[in-house]
Amino acid sequence: MNPYSSCVIKSYKHDGHLHRMWVENWMVPKQLLHADHAARSITVTINEYTKIIEGDGKEWTSRIPGVTFFIPNEWFNIVALLVDEGVRYYCNIASPPEISEHLVTYIDYDLDVTVSPSGFVQVVDQDEYELHRMQYTYTPDVEEHVMRGLDSLLERIKEHAPPFGEEQVMTYYQMWKESMPDRQR
Repeated sequence: MNPYSSCVIKSYKHDGHLHRMWVENWMVPKQLLHADHAARSITVTINEYTKIIEGDGKEWTSRIPGVTFFIPNEWFNIVALLVDEGVRYYCNIASPPEISEHLVTYIDYDLDVTVSPSGFVQVVDQDEYELHRMQYTYTPDVEEHVMRGLDSLLERIKEHAPPFGEEQVMTYYQMWKESMPDRQR
C-alpha cells in the first residue's frame, strides 16, 4: 500500500483571492521524514507533472519535479526544484501554512528568494511586493512578519540549515518515485 497521501496546495493573495493552485501533490508520511524535519514538524510534499491553475483560470503543467517544505510558524516555504544541474530552490515569503489532511494553504506575499544549484542567492519580486503592499494595504504587523520571514530565510540559507540539503531532497524524491511505479515518465 502506498503510504503517501494526495493533497492540493493553494496560495492566496492578502485580499483572499486565489493566486495559484497545485492540483496533485503527495505528502511524505511522518514515518519517512528525515529526523531533522520530523523534529521541526515540517510538512514535505512532492509533485511532478502536476496541473497548476492560476488565479485567472489559466492552466499549465509543471515540467520540473518539486519537493516542498512547509515549516510551522515560519513566514516562508521552500520549493526544491530538481533541475538538470542539481537542486534549485525557489522560496516564497508567505504566511505560515495551514495544513489539513488533503489541503495546504498559505498567503503569498510576493517576495521570493532563489538559490541556484551553484549556491547563488537572489531576492526577487521586490517590485511586486511593493505594489501589493500598497494595493492590499498591508498592516505594519504583516510587513514586520514578512521582513522577519525574509531575514530568517536568508539566515537559514546562509547556514545551510534544514531543509537546505540536496541529498535529502533527492532521497525524498527517489523514495516517492519508487513507491509510485505508475508515475514513471
